[in-house]
Amino acid sequence: MLDTTDKQLLALLQEDSTQTTKQLSIKLRLSVTAVYERVKRLERDGIINKYVAVVDRNKVNRGFVVFCHLKLAQHTKTYITKFEQEVTQLDEVLECYHVSGDYDYILKIYVANMEEYREFMVTKLTTLQHIGSTHSTFMIGEVKNTNVIAV
Repeated sequence: MLDTTDKQLLALLQEDSTQTTKQLSIKLRLSVTAVYERVKRLERDGIINKYVAVVDRNKVNRGFVVFCHLKLAQHTKTYITKFEQEVTQLDEVLECYHVSGDYDYILKIYVANMEEYREFMVTKLTTLQHIGSTHSTFMIGEVKNTNVIAV
């Protein structure tokens, strides 16, 4: 169970995980050892499962964001398993969700521009087995994009 201090610690780490244990201890008014032990427990318990650098997609020429809704030709376990294995190998696909509703999957794709998206569709995505249909939606503007989970 997370106490108030754990929640504050998680908020601080989600804001900037490069903060030192000493910096965190000052903000939390705890000893360095207490903060260190809390972080290690949160890692051990799987609440913190990794630390990453968040890259500005525009500065690495991946500013064109596409949400691709996808239907499989059939819903057999074999088709689902094969598709999921193949889609995880596509670098342009940053997120893939199996969803309910009219489509089976929603993919979040980062590419440089419309031409690159067309090339991706023609040479990569539509070559995957068992795809029945796709529907693409293009991001006009970003209203909210965060990795912070309020606890």
